[in-house]
Amino acid sequence: MTHWYEGPLAAFDTETTGVDVEEDRIVSAALVVQDTAGGRMRVTRWLVNPGVPVPVGATEIHGLTDDHLQRNGRWPAPVVEEIARALAEQCAAGRPLVVMNAPFDLTLLDRELKRHRASSLAGYLENTPLCVLDPRVLDKHLDRYRKGRRTLTDLCAQYEVVLDGAHDAAADAAASLELVRAVGRRFSSRLERLSPSELHALQAVWHAAQARGLQAWFAKSGTPEAVDPAWPLRPELPAAA
Repeated sequence: MTHWYEGPLAAFDTETTGVDVEEDRIVSAALVVQDTAGGRMRVTRWLVNPGVPVPVGATEIHGLTDDHLQRNGRWPAPVVEEIARALAEQCAAGRPLVVMNAPFDLTLLDRELKRHRASSLAGYLENTPLCVLDPRVLDKHLDRYRKGRRTLTDLCAQYEVVLDGAHDAAADAAASLELVRAVGRRFSSRLERLSPSELHALQAVWHAAQARGLQAWFAKSGTPEAVDPAWPLRPELPAAA
């Protein structure tokens, strides 16, 4: 029997103008699909002219400048719709969607859909449920006492996954996909009996517990930052009165 971590997977990643999911914009995105471990990866890329300035700090991370995006990027409205439809197709085909730190990328896409299409990610999924595998949540639960950071670069080093061209959406998506396969193999005795849909439900619980733990640590250290327990998508903020 082929275990889920050796079978079909799709992976999604974005590069953005910043880290605020409510206000920042997508500047590039990629979807990587692989039907079996070791098989050919099919890659779809999007480049977006976000319509707002790209901060220097963001450009230093992903290398995408205002000038490059204005010359080569497409307007956001058709792009975010294409992305949402592409993700919905993967869900309808039964491929689990690998998203590293899913609440960031999926929430930001959802807000872009609201901004440019007066819609939502749920609106494109319709009756097809999301089935997300988040290597950050999986690793943090399965190897919770390991010290150190858990960025994509750190996790790839930990699981011996090649990451060529970090902070390129396609490279990060491909690495995240291989990372989930590596996590599945390392913890096969704990994961192989679980289906991706069962894991999706469990990750929501695990992420909430991880968020509570981080929030308690922030409170102890006097850090005012709030940690959102929602996964894989943060709820919309209430409209201002």
